Amino acid sequence: MSQTPPPPAPNPYQGAPAPQEKYNVMAIVGFILAFIVNIVGAILSFVALSQIKKTGEKGRGLAIAGVIIGLASLVITIIYIIIVVAFLGSVATQMDTYSY
Repeated sequence: MSQTPPPPAPNPYQGAPAPQEKYNVMAIVGFILAFIVNIVGAILSFVALSQIKKTGEKGRGLAIAGVIIGLASLVITIIYIIIVVAFLGSVATQMDTYSY
């Protein structure tokens, strides 16, 4: 008599969703907009990271790059504006000094 093995026990633990083969569209758009409209690109990339975590889609690297590029370019833009305003204020002060 041959005995059949018992069926495998069900797995009570659910793992992360299986990665899908398609890229998250918001990650791509966020990455592109990070170069053009930096704050919008960074926000879309943050949202894409959240979606990728839930759905398992590809594009995590693009989303991270979009966040980094968007925030870095935002900081550089703010520093540039501060320097320009300080320079123009300095020029305006010097113009008042030399006027007769």
